[in-house]
Amino acid sequence: MSDKDLLEKDEIFSKVLRAGRRTYFFDVRATKAGDYYLTITESKKFTHDDGSYHYKKHKIYLYKEDFAAFNDILAEMTSYVIDEKGEEVISERHQKDFKKDYSHDEEEKAGSFTDISFDDI
Repeated sequence: MSDKDLLEKDEIFSKVLRAGRRTYFFDVRATKAGDYYLTITESKKFTHDDGSYHYKKHKIYLYKEDFAAFNDILAEMTSYVIDEKGEEVISERHQKDFKKDYSHDEEEKAGSFTDISFDDI
């Protein structure tokens, strides 16, 4: 059997999510026993100064016995993020007028640093 045949046999069902420099691959695969499991792969493109590029990939293997708990926690975590911060993306990369909101404590720390006296040295 060729590598292509093995690859086609291994991929049962696939979906791709393209998200900027990242691409997510969701693949249903089969175990040797014929049961199914899920792989989630994040592929991120990095471009070098000379124009060449490479990809870094991270993969998660998720088996059926973990689906329910994984689904529950994923739903809880995504709901928390949306409930706390909304669906709007807040980042330097996505908003050209983004300014970091320093807390009062951080401003005091920064201000007190400049109040150092060198007379005692």
